[in-house]
Amino acid sequence: MDGERSAGGKPALRPAGRDRGTGKGGGPGDFVSLLPPEVTARIFSGLDVESLCRAAVTCKGWHSVIEGNERLWRRHCLSVRAVCRREIDCDRGNGYSWKITLLRNYWKSKVKQEWLSGKYSNIPSRNSLPEKSMYPMDVDTWGEILEAELER
Repeated sequence: MDGERSAGGKPALRPAGRDRGTGKGGGPGDFVSLLPPEVTARIFSGLDVESLCRAAVTCKGWHSVIEGNERLWRRHCLSVRAVCRREIDCDRGNGYSWKITLLRNYWKSKVKQEWLSGKYSNIPSRNSLPEKSMYPMDVDTWGEILEAELER
């Protein structure tokens, strides 16, 4: 601590293993910069994909922790793989990181799952479809959706 003191005269609390002089620490309310990396990873691992993306843009400290942890993205990517196996395997085979693979396939998996579950089976016209019911998908994906419709 090199003699640093807080306003109350007590030794200043500094994050272990992180240097505030590098610009990597957060502001006064940034608890992440005060915790060991394992603890912050555990906290962020409880977030869903959309919350994790929002947290990543909260501040530089959070961004650094979240962007630098492939395990956070891998877990979500593997859950998306249950719906988009071919797409995930292809992206990973092409060398995309877990994060990029997830971002490339997340919304597609949501839309595909809704179609496969029959959510849009009884839509009377194209105009009745919700805006988020469409997503660019390849021929094989539409083939899967049509097969599921024919089985209903």
